[in-house]
Amino acid sequence: MKIAFISGTSIVNSDLFASWEVKTIETTYGPVNYKTRGEHVLINRHGYGVPKPPHAINYRANIRALADLGFVDVVAVNSVGSLKLDLPPGSLVSCNDYVCLQQGPQTFFDDELKGGAPGIDNNLVPMLVGRLAPEFSIQGGKVYVQMQGPRFETKAEIAVIRHWGDVVGMTAAHEADLCRELGLKYNSFAIVDNYANGLEGTSIDFAKFKDLVKENQARVNRLFARLLEILG
Repeated sequence: MKIAFISGTSIVNSDLFASWEVKTIETTYGPVNYKTRGEHVLINRHGYGVPKPPHAINYRANIRALADLGFVDVVAVNSVGSLKLDLPPGSLVSCNDYVCLQQGPQTFFDDELKGGAPGIDNNLVPMLVGRLAPEFSIQGGKVYVQMQGPRFETKAEIAVIRHWGDVVGMTAAHEADLCRELGLKYNSFAIVDNYANGLEGTSIDFAKFKDLVKENQARVNRLFARLLEILG
């Protein structure tokens, strides 16, 4: 099945994709490096080499590259913070809507008076959730709140946005907007790596966050291995 994957650095750096061929495609918005095997491609949204922080990612190039390569179905895996006490670290979720008010949406329509209707298609999610069970329990219908980054949110910011959605991240809304504009179908999966700053009396910093991501690495690797089996 012809599927494009978008992930973060923890997945791309895993041994799971070590044997995949690395290629580069030139797009209108710049070059994009990707990994490929068979009918699958994988883009590291942060790029190869020195990872780009969320606010510096070339989202338009990434999504344009997938369209130029002939892909329609996109499966994204994101790292998120939990805004709810009943979504502890290690939880797997799928988001079907998002809030992105801190920054304007990414768009391909710089010079046209038009815009895509926003949304997350999740056309593959019901099938994937069913096939991943019972090994993985994925909570669907969640709302993703996107913040700009690169810093984490203040405790006061979390106190506000915890009423807007279920999880917080810095990337998915831009990807979903651009996919919708080009007719690509975006499928959302996310792993909760931490409670958001101040939730449940917690605090967060980058070093602590990287440790939490490492703790979830094996689980994410296994999730991706199963996705590849199902979609292969």
